[in-house]
Amino acid sequence: MKKQKIFRNIAAFITVATIVTACSFQSKERQVEEQIGKIMDSTGTIGLAVAVVKDGKIIYSNSFGYKNLEEQTPLVKEDIFRIASISKSFTTTALMTLVEKGLFGLDDDVSNLVGFTVRNPKYPDVPITVKLLLSHTSSMNDAGGYFRLDVINPEKNPDYAKSYNDYEPGSKYEYCNLGFNTLGAVIEKYSGVRFDNLIKETIINPLGLIASFNVDSLDVARYVPLYSKEPVDTTKGAERVFKAQPAAYLSRAKDIDSGYVMGYSTPLFSPTGGMKTSAYDLARYMIMHMNYGVGENGVRVISEESAKLMQTPVIETGELNSYCLALRHAGNLIPGEMMVGHTGSAYGLYSAMFFEPNKKFGFVMMTNGCDPVYKDGFTVIQGDVIRALYDIYIK
Repeated sequence: MKKQKIFRNIAAFITVATIVTACSFQSKERQVEEQIGKIMDSTGTIGLAVAVVKDGKIIYSNSFGYKNLEEQTPLVKEDIFRIASISKSFTTTALMTLVEKGLFGLDDDVSNLVGFTVRNPKYPDVPITVKLLLSHTSSMNDAGGYFRLDVINPEKNPDYAKSYNDYEPGSKYEYCNLGFNTLGAVIEKYSGVRFDNLIKETIINPLGLIASFNVDSLDVARYVPLYSKEPVDTTKGAERVFKAQPAAYLSRAKDIDSGYVMGYSTPLFSPTGGMKTSAYDLARYMIMHMNYGVGENGVRVISEESAKLMQTPVIETGELNSYCLALRHAGNLIPGEMMVGHTGSAYGLYSAMFFEPNKKFGFVMMTNGCDPVYKDGFTVIQGDVIRALYDIYIK
């Protein structure tokens, strides 16, 4: 009888604990809905998708607002965004798998890899290396554009010098999309696999993600339209309204089928910003970097050494901030925490992926349109949403 009573007491205790935990989680969900609702209202946000990772696992994922503004379609967990510059870490992750195979090194001269001279004409004797491109310290810029390698190729463009700054490579930081599109071509050339397919083989398939750099390889119905605010006329001070940006998901099928050159046409896939995926799957990818190369499914994508190298600061970019290799350290995002990750912005999208690898927590957020007011280097929607999620689920 005593044993039965003990068992009943244990069962009752477990039941009560379960109920308390469930109520606590529901309370947190209500807090999130309330806080995010206020942030979305204040920033005019159309739709927002978020995910929270704690102890290396996704503990919360939700979507708010609209996927399609015109049709008032609700945003759902499975919907896919173009994530913009967070894509750079995917490109770099794939690149590191080739470095691990010994196909080329981070200190190799890009000129020898890409097949034409990549030199700042003001410093012709200073090699521009893979690492300099990965850390935005190459002295290259986006003045001539970055969707064609011709802009940087002296054999194709007599004005190629405009794509270089006045300072010596390695001495200063300037964010440069052209550098990552150049690296995408190097990756394709040395792997012998078309860029989008290599990303699929090295990252997407091993982690079981629904994601792609190839807009034509995913379900079009799942793409989230992106909206940017534009003036309704050219009058100074004219009202700005949201307009859809279809260029975010343009098909590249015809371009690929007609004269695609491996190791040169690669910018068509935008290695610098063309990844498409959901907030939930991006959080699963983030966990891999949080675990220094190992996904939540136990599959190793890159070595621990490579993963840590991607998270090692190369150059300071501001107070409490530095850039690594396609990832950055942000000490001003959450007070008292040094976060690792990246932001993205393009066509009206604003995204963020940040994690703390030692404490095993992190956040992902994406919006398809808002008023992009900046505060401390982040848009309000990026910074305030992440801080709210931190306060509720982690602090």
